[in-house]
Amino acid sequence: MSPSIPLQEMIRAIRSARTQCEERGVIQRECAAIRAQFRQSDSESRSHNLAKLLYVHMLGYPAHFGQMECVRMIASPRYSEKRVGYLGAMMLLDEKQDASLLITNSIKNDLSHSSQYVQSLALCTLACIGSAEMCRDLAPEVDRLLRASNSYIKKKAALCAIHIVRKVPELGELFAQTARSLLVEKHHGVLHGAVVLITELCGCNPETLERFRKTVPDLVRIMKGLVTSGYSPEHDVAGISDPFLQVRILRLLRMLGRNSEEASDAMNDLLAQVATNTDSTKTVGNAVLYETVLTVLDIKSESGLRVLAVNILGRFLLNNDRNIRYIAMTSLQKIVVTDNIAVQRHRGTIVDCLKDADASVKRRALDLSLALVSASNIRSMMKELLVFLSSCPPELRAEAASGIFNAAEKYAPSQRWHIDTILHVLTTAGGDVRDETVPNLILLITSASELHCYTVHKLYRALFTDISQQPLVQVACWCIGEYGDLLLKGECQEMEPVELTEDSVLDALETVLQSHMSTPVTRGFALTATMKLSTRITQNVDRIRSIVSIYGSCMDVELQQRAVEYNALFQKYDHMRAAVLERMPVFEKNSPGHTDGESTGDGGIKEVDRVKQREVSLPPQQPANQVCNLLDLLGDSEEPVHPGPAQGGTAPGLSNNPVRPAGEDLLDLLGGFEPTPATPAPTASIYQKNGVTLTLACEKHSDAGLTVTLTASNSSDSDVTSLTLQAAVPKSVHLHMKAPSGDMLPARGTAQVTQLVLLSNPNKVNLKMRIRISYSSQGSAVQDTVQVDSFPGVAV
Repeated sequence: MSPSIPLQEMIRAIRSARTQCEERGVIQRECAAIRAQFRQSDSESRSHNLAKLLYVHMLGYPAHFGQMECVRMIASPRYSEKRVGYLGAMMLLDEKQDASLLITNSIKNDLSHSSQYVQSLALCTLACIGSAEMCRDLAPEVDRLLRASNSYIKKKAALCAIHIVRKVPELGELFAQTARSLLVEKHHGVLHGAVVLITELCGCNPETLERFRKTVPDLVRIMKGLVTSGYSPEHDVAGISDPFLQVRILRLLRMLGRNSEEASDAMNDLLAQVATNTDSTKTVGNAVLYETVLTVLDIKSESGLRVLAVNILGRFLLNNDRNIRYIAMTSLQKIVVTDNIAVQRHRGTIVDCLKDADASVKRRALDLSLALVSASNIRSMMKELLVFLSSCPPELRAEAASGIFNAAEKYAPSQRWHIDTILHVLTTAGGDVRDETVPNLILLITSASELHCYTVHKLYRALFTDISQQPLVQVACWCIGEYGDLLLKGECQEMEPVELTEDSVLDALETVLQSHMSTPVTRGFALTATMKLSTRITQNVDRIRSIVSIYGSCMDVELQQRAVEYNALFQKYDHMRAAVLERMPVFEKNSPGHTDGESTGDGGIKEVDRVKQREVSLPPQQPANQVCNLLDLLGDSEEPVHPGPAQGGTAPGLSNNPVRPAGEDLLDLLGGFEPTPATPAPTASIYQKNGVTLTLACEKHSDAGLTVTLTASNSSDSDVTSLTLQAAVPKSVHLHMKAPSGDMLPARGTAQVTQLVLLSNPNKVNLKMRIRISYSSQGSAVQDTVQVDSFPGVAV
């Protein structure tokens, strides 16, 4: 290939290459010819060779060897060579390369050139690749050009000044006075550059922002001229006069009017005029209206103007363009807290967006619909949300169910409505609800004593219909175990009477136990419910005993242990069975939507709150070595159980002694409802980051033994997943970590994760512990390490 072929022929040869290897060969031969000519002093072909090299660079091939040629051509007195040289510098150089410093002097000379086109080339190059050092050296020259009489140069200088302010913010004071004087220009390009420059200056320095508040009348005047001006072919876009300049002015007004009563009052009339006179049928008009809405909502505007802004967003919701609807709902989500009444007027349109085919629009509509739920519209809004839940995408079910639960908890008009709503959610999307849903619903059912009969009948029918929704099955099994006698009586007035037999109820529970869809936790619920029915029915106790005995050899260790304990109740401690399996006491709720404690083995019910404590008279303490201590099943029952022949005293579960033998909890069917200790263990916060808090509590149970409880909570607005805690201690200390209660922290502290760490320090060394916490938050993995040098309340 001839090295002197024109650019067009080289492009044609490259495009005609049939393979990448052939294309590479063409480019390598041409680059070799360009290198050879760069070493010669032929000035006629320099610009053509550099132009070919820039095309090669655009294709992604190396072209760095042409950097020095760019520097030489920039210094050339010929405009044609300067133009290609500056273009090559902007493409091949950046501020990190030393070669860019070599053109500083050439740019300074060209900024004083007599030709406006040479000056514009220098300004564009400085605005593109100017480093901080170049900006400091050439800023006075740029300021001088901002005062020039040529509008073409002023526009280029304003753009260059924006780059200088972004690169070196302290140079902003140099351009402040000049930028303000540019607002009197009539050339739209100069006005656009001036507005952007003032916006950058205000963002860099709060003092400059205060000074530029005085320019609000000038900006209002310019904006009014754009809104009221007639048709101008030079600036008209779809019937809007220079929408780009209008958007820039509105953004600057938003910045100047924020937290300023005087500036906001000066622009209220203008914003009302723009909001009412701008055509909303075109995308260009919608862009201007959207910026107007954001400005109205961000400044100290009048209440009527804010209502007008919300109404504009309401019109956006009716737009056929999904992007516009998405933007409207995003904006409404931000203001629903402050202007809830204004947003409520568009509730019907927002709810209709739940039916949109686009997943992103559905998600925004769901968030906004949940935010609009109040005590006055809870029934109507919940009907719409439940309909949406039945047909929403799988990725939205968990969020929708959680939002419905929170709204029902906060605004429920009655307990029956509350229970019906949660049961409907469990029936529709039971597999997607959070873990705390089951204990919270059990807590609600327990507190509604007048609805026990209605609830157990409804849950039995749901269980008979579908056993695939595990949370629903767990609650149903719990209710059948607690209120099975009410189910068998069939005296529920709220529902149609259904004749049930003891066999049919036991068949339902046995179906759950044998179903392949049942999880180990669900089987634990069903097994405990079956055991509790032994005190609520009279004719099928032998069948219950046989069902329980079958699971004494179950592969699942938890079910096996419970079955063995229940068999022991039938065989050795039958006199205690009625008291042990009596109904659960009413819980005393600490705070809505929160749970305390961990999942227990007998059905996996989380300990939601402390049991109500009742005063009882306590006979003398039972000796610790009595066998009844191993099978104390009473926990905190309301009435003391009379001792049998082997007891010789009252049940030790009613003792005030907080320290009990290890075997005492083997048959604790009440889920760990223990008496509250007189003095809680002292705690200390050892980690707090990204909303995740880790606290440490200690309890010393012997001279060398120490139990450390690590509790993690999450106060942020997003769930934390994959939570892992690891601990390390000195070599002479023995450490054993129990299994954690979970690996996910729901948002806003609705649940906690706890982990027990057992330490044995026989040599009495100085005890220290290093804890590593790992988790995922908002899609990013976090790993931190904390050092614990002192343990609260324990002298080790």
